[in-house]
Amino acid sequence: MEVIVDGLTFPEGPRWRDGALWFSDFYTHRVLRVGPQGRAEAVAHVPGRPSGLGWAKDGALLVVSMLDRALLRFDGGRLETVADLSAVATGPCNDMVVDAAGRAYIGNFGSDRHRDEPLRPACLARVDPDGSVTRAAEDLLFPNGTVITPDGRTLVIAETFANRLTAFDVAADGALSNRRVFAELGDCFPDGICLDAEGAVWVADARHPRVLRVFGGGRVERTVELDAGRSAFACMLGGDDRRTLFVCTNTGSGPTVADKTDGRVEAVRVDVAGAGRP
Repeated sequence: MEVIVDGLTFPEGPRWRDGALWFSDFYTHRVLRVGPQGRAEAVAHVPGRPSGLGWAKDGALLVVSMLDRALLRFDGGRLETVADLSAVATGPCNDMVVDAAGRAYIGNFGSDRHRDEPLRPACLARVDPDGSVTRAAEDLLFPNGTVITPDGRTLVIAETFANRLTAFDVAADGALSNRRVFAELGDCFPDGICLDAEGAVWVADARHPRVLRVFGGGRVERTVELDAGRSAFACMLGGDDRRTLFVCTNTGSGPTVADKTDGRVEAVRVDVAGAGRP
């Protein structure tokens, strides 16, 4: 693993777009962009703590504001609210994937575990381009990283506290159906995920120093080890050929890391290019 950026509080939501890596750094409230020269520059400041990232059909940046439980739009000058998710999100909002039609699928914690609230199932919200909010799926245990296959017909989401990946069929109007298990992951706590051209899912393990490449049915084809004492919280395939796996790593999560700068974005080359969304 090569360290790309260090000195971060908690990097999350990595995305590859326009020849650059984009990601959120929770506790500095910044969306950052790393270009070809390897220098991280601040793109936007999100007071409610940024998490999932995506782009609207017109190219505007979309950002999940965790504590506000909202989807924001940043056009390069200012932030504006696209949708208020507080009526459907029972915990802080987190990861997001945006489909080809501009629909955003956004997860939430279900409860605030950092305030010792008991774990509750959560819904996956869908925000359409007009800002309308729909409960796309119910009873997910900490819905987290999400991908959509290249044909747009299947959505796979990490259920962190169920130790599994769950799949849905996606209808033309964005509705989800035919819920099923994509992969049971044993002692892995799946956080951020990304998809490759062979249909395998790279899974960041929030409890162990590793990233796993998993096929449907649960077969683990490859494990990339991190330094001892670190965990992986998100991953993204990018680079000019989409064969660089970027991994957001840290020594912990939650408020205990807010005043530290242990967060890193690390990278390793892989054999199969990224595919689908994000």
